[in-house]
Amino acid sequence: MNAAIAIRHGEHADREYVYDLGRRTVDSSVSPLRETTLAIVELAFERLAEYVFDQSHLVLLAHDGERNLGFLLLLDSLPDEVTAAPQAFVAYMAVEPAARRGGVGRALIDAAESVARERGLPHLSLMVTDANQAAVDLYASVGFHTERRLLTKVLK
Repeated sequence: MNAAIAIRHGEHADREYVYDLGRRTVDSSVSPLRETTLAIVELAFERLAEYVFDQSHLVLLAHDGERNLGFLLLLDSLPDEVTAAPQAFVAYMAVEPAARRGGVGRALIDAAESVARERGLPHLSLMVTDANQAAVDLYASVGFHTERRLLTKVLK
């Protein structure tokens, strides 16, 4: 982790930042297989954030002491959908575009892993779009493995 990056637990007042950065970066979550508009994807992010905020969750915020660099939304009571096993689930993570490739994502994932371990959760899970190669590479570099795949066939 970059020494200049610190992680803190978010508070209710940080939600404005979460919504803002989420809206600004949500396009990286869109698969090239699906036609959509930015407005629809932004609305989907807002619905996801509202869902997370209504559940048992934790917001992790990365900062450098002066400015926020990114956030991670962590669900801590969402069991695995197949086995019903307990897990921590990364519902969404975003890094400021100017701070990407600087260790922010890794610091957020490391912090989420620490939280999961502290809470006795045996797995840390997330979903990522295959087209977001930078995120796929980050997750692989910190030990994530593909467990399932969503397969889509375009019907046109």
